[in-house]
Amino acid sequence: MQLGLVGLGRMGAGIAERLRRAGHEVVGFDADPGRSDVPSLAALVDQLAAPRALWLMLPSGEPTEQAFLQALTLLSSGDVLIEGANSNFHDSVRRAQMAAERGVDFIDAGVSGGVWGLEVGFCMMVGGAPAAVSRIEPMFRALAPEDGFAHVGPAGAGHYTKMVHNGIEYALLQAYGEGFELLAKSDFDLDLHQVAALWNHGSVVRSWLLELAERALAKDPQLEGLRGYVDDSGEGRWTVLEAVNRGVPAGVIAQSLFARFSSRDDNALSMRLIAALRNEFGGHAVQAAPPA
Repeated sequence: MQLGLVGLGRMGAGIAERLRRAGHEVVGFDADPGRSDVPSLAALVDQLAAPRALWLMLPSGEPTEQAFLQALTLLSSGDVLIEGANSNFHDSVRRAQMAAERGVDFIDAGVSGGVWGLEVGFCMMVGGAPAAVSRIEPMFRALAPEDGFAHVGPAGAGHYTKMVHNGIEYALLQAYGEGFELLAKSDFDLDLHQVAALWNHGSVVRSWLLELAERALAKDPQLEGLRGYVDDSGEGRWTVLEAVNRGVPAGVIAQSLFARFSSRDDNALSMRLIAALRNEFGGHAVQAAPPA
């Protein structure tokens, strides 16, 4: 299949390469000319054979909104527009309605896998009309590991599912961070890397995140080389607000969000571990530890 991909950053570049390895044709456009195959979004659309498939893989918010609006002026009836950012699902529902007015099918794709997705596959949570999703399904399946793709519902459902996914991620990271800080402050001079490695074999708390903790602690046993500043991408906030709106008690997720706010004022090991894990799985920026 042929795909036009807008945005060739960490995730976009991995998506493009994994699709190419699977035999699909990808034409990419990026604001950085050194990454781009074409000089503009318009030139990208011109290179695609109708009916076109165009994928936006840009930061959520204004960059995605502006690219979406421009794409609508360039696409034609029967084309498919895929949006893969961590966008608010309300925006995805709105964009699907706007696209439908032009005869364009809109698909919202929640994508998990971070910088590891190229090699191990991306988990794909997809929302949109069945016919449109079915048309693009070969590419989604090429991106995903076995059983890692699902059409979860109509437009908006993909990003809703990814929002809750990221809320759960916040809570899991917080639990690991707090647990390892408690280990570090015990009277027993515990080897945190040894414990992480141990728990990855047979323990009920073993996971890919714990494997990444083991990896991070092997590099820096006390994570002293970075500051415990943890950003929040927005999806944790949206998850908590949705829980409030739906009357769903989500205290653990809410507290993990508030802990990220407090991380801007302290340098606890728990927050250093969360920062290290986000860097390991997603390539998210970390801040170096302040001078002693």
